[in-house]
Amino acid sequence: MPGHAVREIPTGTVLDEVSFGVEAGKVREFAVATHAADPVHTDIEAATATGFAAIPATPTHVVVAGHHRNQQQFVRDLGLAIERIVVGSVEWEYHRPLLVGDHVTGTRRVVDDTTREGKRGGAMRLVTLQTEWVDQHGDTVITQREVLIERSAR
Repeated sequence: MPGHAVREIPTGTVLDEVSFGVEAGKVREFAVATHAADPVHTDIEAATATGFAAIPATPTHVVVAGHHRNQQQFVRDLGLAIERIVVGSVEWEYHRPLLVGDHVTGTRRVVDDTTREGKRGGAMRLVTLQTEWVDQHGDTVITQREVLIERSAR
């Protein structure tokens, strides 16, 4: 990308904050899309019989935040070239189940931003992001970490 300069972002920098309600219809859509066959994700009776207070969301439900974020802006803020980005990894740490009726707010921060030589030559930039998802009571529900890899322009 002409004029593209690698810049490392300080640890702790907040990239964005997004909020959304966990809706039964959206949980059902995710269950269907991910082939989650367990009826706890679609049937309140099955959910309560299993001990949930409400229908639990599927494990990766917080990816719905991508529909609420300005993805192009956060890529620009990081100084990344979108055509050279791959997702290296994504992991979730669950502090409690995410349930229909919850309202969550995710604050995404940079936790690491480094450049190193790749195995096939050329520099790679690795940006590690962490999103803390808190519920309507301020309690952390999920911690999400993702690593973005920007390949060299060669």
